[in-house]
Order: sequence, then structure tokens, then C-alpha cells
Amino acid sequence: MMHLKAGAAWLFCLFYLPGLRAQEARTPQIHSFSLQQAADYAQQHNVQVVNALLDVQIQKQSNRGITSQALPNLSAEGSYTDYLKIPVTVVPAEFFGGAPGTFAPVQFGTKHNASGAVNLRQVLFDGQVFVGLQARKTSIDLLTTQAALTEENIRANVYKIYYQLVVSKTQIAQIDANIELLQKFANDTRIMHENGFAEELDANRANVQLANIQTEKSKVLNSVANGYLALKVLIGVPAQDSLVLTDPITEDEIKAGALESGIYKYTNRKEFQAMQLTERLNEYDIKRHKMSYIPSLNLNATYSKMAMRTSFDLFGKGEWFTTSYVGLSLSVPIFDGFSRASNIQKAKLTLQQTQNQMATLQLSIDQEVIQARNDFKTAILTIDFQKANTGLAEKAYQQTKKKFESGLASTTDVTTAQTDLRTAQSNYISALYDAVIARVNYLKATGQLK
Repeated sequence: MMHLKAGAAWLFCLFYLPGLRAQEARTPQIHSFSLQQAADYAQQHNVQVVNALLDVQIQKQSNRGITSQALPNLSAEGSYTDYLKIPVTVVPAEFFGGAPGTFAPVQFGTKHNASGAVNLRQVLFDGQVFVGLQARKTSIDLLTTQAALTEENIRANVYKIYYQLVVSKTQIAQIDANIELLQKFANDTRIMHENGFAEELDANRANVQLANIQTEKSKVLNSVANGYLALKVLIGVPAQDSLVLTDPITEDEIKAGALESGIYKYTNRKEFQAMQLTERLNEYDIKRHKMSYIPSLNLNATYSKMAMRTSFDLFGKGEWFTTSYVGLSLSVPIFDGFSRASNIQKAKLTLQQTQNQMATLQLSIDQEVIQARNDFKTAILTIDFQKANTGLAEKAYQQTKKKFESGLASTTDVTTAQTDLRTAQSNYISALYDAVIARVNYLKATGQLK
């Protein structure tokens, strides 16, 4: 029987993806999807893909924060102070005719004071900020590539489940054909028994076979229903909606041209592209820490107004005093307890780890491609073998059935032939499904999955 392998891809999706959300009452809809339409729909509605694309948007906003460090920073501030007790200071008493060496208390200032200022700060040179600006595009490229990798993984699972369900139509059609044969056989056996040409045991065996295959059909239909549910979850269709799969699958489509070229490039794999971008970001990180040894230069400017009053009449009579300045501030790193050197070494070691991971990924890609190619070749050969075997089993069943009708074979012989036929048909269906999976795995391994 077909691997509607209710396991493998289906169980992966049911456990790997988030649980089904409670749906508000709504009218169920019917979705008719080709394979391409199902994959495209998943890219727009699958939660993992949507979140991966949101990560790109989040990084864009983070990049705006990095850019802001290189742009002018303008701020305004204001203050008001009411001195309930004006501060007291002491001055030499001799200023007022007192004895030398003595001090007299004096209050300086006014009770009401207000000020307002506008401040400007502009980075003229900061190596770390400039490296951050250089790394912005690479960080976006990395998250975009990771989002594309998520889309590719979802697409591969859509392909597998979609074609698994399409193949299940062939399986159900075969089961229906077998049920029709067994119903006719059971009816013929009953008539032969009623006319004394067959034993009651023969009629009972035929009915048992019929009941078994009807039970088999119920299990397959249940497995297919679960498969449709898994596909809905994967592509983001509400569980109560219906799916209609419009694309067929044929042996020729499975075999078509996937093995024509044995050449592949590591750079065709999204995982490798992401690793290259990670390596580039590691290099920027090293450069950033090295730049921390270089002095930074900032421009600072302020324009302010201040008012001092003895009564709360700040905007009445009285002058607002103006202060303004423009200046430069230079920060020169001298000694930080070897913190910068430590950060540089850590960044270099991280880069080495990434490079080691790239080398390991290349070996892994080589293994995946070779294994996927071998699996695909074997799957294609198995299809041809199982198709021929199904034809032989069907011929053997028809011959045995004719012998039984002529009294030259027993119901046991017919049952055995029927079992062999169903086994051959199941093996053929399994071969089709395995070939579909092998094709998808090969295309994904070589970076050709579109």
C-alpha cells in the first residue's frame, strides 16, 4: 500500500509548524491550486515565511538606527528654577569694610531663573560608525537569503505533500478497481456455491477479501484526509476550507531532465550564500574593532537663552541673555586594559569558525548531491520495474480467476493472486511517491528547486 507515508513529510509539517489557530465563524471556501499556485500561496501565508520576511524589515529599521549615528543630532531643552531659598556663598568681609580674614555671607542670583537651548552634535569621524554603515547592505542580504532559504524549504515540502496527494488519487482508483473485481468475484462465487459448483468456504473467503480491501480503502481515505489537512496548515489555508489539486503527475514528468547535468555549484545553495554573507559580516566585525583604535572627532554647537527675575514674570520686562558656541571634541583612545585587542581576537576566531563551517557545508552538499542523485536514479529504475511487475501480477490474477471459474483452481489460488496484485500495485504507488520525493530532494540538493 502506498506510503501515504502519513509520517515523513506530513508528520513533519504537523509538528514543526505552529498549531492551528482557532478560527472565527466563516463560510468555508474552495481553493483550486496547481502546484505552482500552492507554493506561491504558501510564500504569502506560511507563518515561517512571513516572519522571515518581517526579519528583513526589522533589520532595515535597525540599519536606520545605524545611519542615524552619522547624521546630525539636534535637540532642544528648557528649564525653570524657583529658588525658594537663594543660595548663599561667602566672600572676604574686607570687601565690605570688614576685618581682614573674616567672611561675610552673600546671596547671589535671583529667585526665578529660566533657560532654553538648542544643541547640535555631528559625528565628523568615527571608524566604528563608518564600518557599521558599510555593513548595512550585507546584513540585509543575509536576512533576505535566509528568508529565501525558508521559502525554499517550505516550497520543497509543498511539492512533496502535493504530489503525494496526487499520487493517492491513483492509489484510490486502483483500490476501487480491485473492489469492483472482488465484488464480482464474490458474487460469482456465491452463485457457483448456490449451484453446487463451489463450497461455502470459497464464498466466505471471497467475502473476507472484499471486506479487507474495503477496510484498506477506509484507512487510505483517512490518511489522505490527514494529508490534505497537513497541506492546508503548510500553505496557510484555514482547516475548514476545501482544497482541490489540479495538477496531475506522470512518470514522464517525474523523469523529465533532472539528471541531464551532473554539474552543480555551491553558490546555487541558499545555505552556502548565507554562509558567505556571514563570513563578510565577520570581516566587518574585525574591521569595526580595529577602528576603535583610531580617534573620533565630533562637532558640537549650542545656542541658548537665559532669563533671571526676582518675580515670576519671565516674559515681561527684562532681558534674555544669549549664549552660543561651536566646538570640536576629539577622543583619543590610549589604554583600555587590552579590551580592544581581546575583541579583535574574538572576532577573528569567530571568522575562523564560519570558514570551518563553510568547508563542512561544502562536504555536506557534495554528500547530499551524490546521495540524492543515486536515490533518484534508483527510484526511476524502481518505477519501471514495479510497473512491469504490476502488469504481470494483473495477468496472473486474470488467468487464475479463469481457472477458478473452470474448476481448475481453488479460491486460495485466486486469493493469493489477488494479494500479489495488490502488493504489486502498492509497490508501484510507493515507487511513484519515492521518485517524487527523490526528484525534489535532488533538485534542492543541486540548487535547482524553483
